[in-house]
Amino acid sequence: MATFKEFRNNVKPNWCPGCGDFSVQAAIQRAAANVGLTPENLAVISGIGCSGRISGYINAYGFHGIHGRALPIAQGVKLANRDLTVIASGGDGDGFAIGMGHTVHAIRRNINMTYIVMDNQIYGLTKGQTSPRSAVGFKTKSTPEGSIESTLSPLEIALASGATFVAQSFSSDLKQLTSLIEQGLQHEGFSLINVFSPCVTFNKINTYDWFKENIVNLDSVEGYDPANRIQAMTKLMETNGMITGLIYQDKSRKSYEEQIVGFRSEPLAQQDFKISPEAFEGLLKEFK
Repeated sequence: MATFKEFRNNVKPNWCPGCGDFSVQAAIQRAAANVGLTPENLAVISGIGCSGRISGYINAYGFHGIHGRALPIAQGVKLANRDLTVIASGGDGDGFAIGMGHTVHAIRRNINMTYIVMDNQIYGLTKGQTSPRSAVGFKTKSTPEGSIESTLSPLEIALASGATFVAQSFSSDLKQLTSLIEQGLQHEGFSLINVFSPCVTFNKINTYDWFKENIVNLDSVEGYDPANRIQAMTKLMETNGMITGLIYQDKSRKSYEEQIVGFRSEPLAQQDFKISPEAFEGLLKEFK
């Protein structure tokens, strides 16, 4: 069994001091070790933006994809080698703007993987523009008079799309975040974990103090049942999405891989696809 330190490498993150993404990285490393993974069992696929750099900071298989396309790549990795534990990661712009179509369809497919979104309500890498998660009235370089667009509610969309695991955490709550990632990794199906990860440089509204004042922790809500989809949707709407913890989990639905007819238990990456010269010639003749 690997330790937390074995998921570290010698690449120093260049995030701004105080960025919430540091905690997300640490939580992934701790969770991977806690569930018994080793670096060669884990693949981290990321998109573009500050959060996209995370795949290079973890000692595991990594792939830094293009903007909004982390999920298609991650799903391909999982289907090619079902023995790998696959984590896709990105920011709210990556997953809920250009990549939103991929997010919805990955959710409904229910492939056995985990998607971690670092949600800072702004485009940080491009120096501070409005994202789909920015509040109405939010002033940025792209909306100097304040945003007039309504804020996207990704977790409500996830529930409506048939998600089987929906969770949300706050980057300063490392214990809860690590636990939720562990649960996501162990869930048989697609796990969506949204993380409030403050941008200390360009977002001076949604700060650490602001989140602490506005978040409702489901761990302290008496009678909350994460197996109740209606209750989950109601609580999201009541709190405007400002809740943390395990929001919803459906353990009854089979994963995508379990439903593919003829999908071998042996990973595609390890199967022998060599064919004999005779078979190859036979295939060529079919096209003549």
